[in-house]
Order: sequence, then C-alpha cells, then structure tokens
Amino acid sequence: MKDPDALAAEVRQGSRAAIGRAITLVESTRADHRELAAELLDRLDPHAAQARRIGITGVPGVGKSTFIDGFGSLLTAQGHRVAVIAVDPSSARSGGSILGDKTRMARLANDPHAFIRPAPTAGSLGGVARATRSSMTVLAAGGYDVLLVETVGVGQSETTVAQLTDSFLVLTLARTGDSLQGIKKGALELADVVAVNKADGPHEADARAAARELSGTMRLLGPDDTGWIAPVLTCSGMNDTGLGEVWTALEGHLAHLRRAGALDERHRRQRVEAMWAGVRDDLDRRLREHAEVRELATDLEARVRAGELSSAHAADQLVERFLNT
Repeated sequence: MKDPDALAAEVRQGSRAAIGRAITLVESTRADHRELAAELLDRLDPHAAQARRIGITGVPGVGKSTFIDGFGSLLTAQGHRVAVIAVDPSSARSGGSILGDKTRMARLANDPHAFIRPAPTAGSLGGVARATRSSMTVLAAGGYDVLLVETVGVGQSETTVAQLTDSFLVLTLARTGDSLQGIKKGALELADVVAVNKADGPHEADARAAARELSGTMRLLGPDDTGWIAPVLTCSGMNDTGLGEVWTALEGHLAHLRRAGALDERHRRQRVEAMWAGVRDDLDRRLREHAEVRELATDLEARVRAGELSSAHAADQLVERFLNT
C-alpha cells in the first residue's frame, strides 16, 4: 500500500487505478487500513468541496439504472465527469457485484469520463454511510464533479443517502400507487426533485397524469426548511427524454440552497454528522471485536433467546464489560 501522500497525489492527478485503490482503502475495516485511510482523507478533503452530490432512489423496477446510464451520459456529453456509487445495504449475502453495476449501465461503463463503483453492502448502514461518504471524497478529489449515489430504494437507506448528498431525486412510475407508498416511507418528504420515469409510448399520458397528481401531493406536503417545494417532472431513461429537464431542476435546487445560505450549512452539518457516525461505527466495531465481550455475548445471547434475561439488561452487561476491561 502506497503512503498517503503518494496515493493522494495520484488520486488528484485523476489516475483511475489510484482512485480504485484509494476507495478500497477507505472502505476497509482493518485497523491498520483505517489509520491510513484517515490520513489519506485528511489530504483529499480540501480538494473535494466543489463536487455536486445527488442521491437517487426509487422502488425496484422504476428503472434507476437505465435512468442513471442515460442521465450520466448526458452530463459527460456536457463536459462533466460523473461518478456513480451504487448503495444496496440489503444485499449482504451476495456482497454486490461491480460487474452487475457495469452491465446495467453499459454506456457509462465504457465512458472514459465516468466511474462506477458499488458501495460495500455487508454490515450496518452506519458502516455503509461511512464508506460511501469517504468514497465520495476520493472521487471528488479525483476530478469527478458530479457524484450520483444510487440507493436500492427501501427502508432506512433512503434517509442515509439523503443525508450524504446535496439534492435527492426520487424516481417513480405511473399507475403503481408509488405516491402513497412514498409518503408512508417518507421518500417524498426527502425529495428535492421528483421524476415520473418511463414516460414513453403508451405510458406517456399516464406518466403526465401521475406527475400532475404528485405535484398536488408535494404542494400539500409544503416547503422544506429552506422554502423549497420539489418540482415533479416526467422523463424516460430508455428514450433519453426529459433528462435535461431533470438536470435543470436539480441545478435549480442547488441555486436555491445557495441563495438561502443553506448549502454551506448543509455541508457543515454533514461533516459533523460524519464525525459522530464514525464514532458510532468505530465503537460498534471495537465492542464486537473485544474478546471478553464476545465471550460474554455468547452466554447472554443464549439466555435472551431462552427468555431468561431481558435484552435491555443483557445490553447493559455487555457495555459494562467493555467499559471496565
């Protein structure tokens, strides 16, 4: 492993190989790697502030990968360098597949101005968030000025990605009831821009009707704390239609944040949240690796399963053992 100064210099020169090695390092949970990763990120962080960070979510089947393939290609054609981070915390069994991500985004996978990377999938959302945040720093310092963070679109991963990015794009479909599901899950409450995808062929009229309905929903939800109400658009990732309008809406959101003085505050809050997320992740890792805690945990887990001990009491005992040894 190169020393942090040498690796940081290669990353800043835009070396794809160095960027890949740096991301592997910052994703690692090994104690010696964590120390090197922290030094590397200290060197890269001052050069990562200008990148545009956009989270993208939507229920399975909404066409996220096809949309991102077309959307990212549109941006590289405009002169941007685009990186895609695919986050799927639910696939801990398979561990994810970079080949799968590249197959689903064939144009971007062959675009010299694009970089596709899956986030680590095993472990807690806190660990995924730490690795994703660090990967974004590496990619931004490496010259990628638009970072697209794709989430699987279920559960807490949406909130996690929204907290890591500047703008959050929610993709939906016509005739699926997604608007109601989105409100229940909180996805629409996180949205800065909503796009009804697959607005092509016989589905175009349905998509436009769904967009009008969702626009009313967004007005009912009201503005966020910066005064922004998410616009609702239609697009087709398959036919590359409406993608420019989606980009314009996202740029409009960024301009709004700057006018409201909210962008810098959002970045400051994200840095502090990253610090505490790192604390929680590190404490959780150390507790689980602690020999005496692991030995005690085996007995306590058996007693909790048998109903002989409450989970709260067992948790207290584990923390006490960790703090007193």
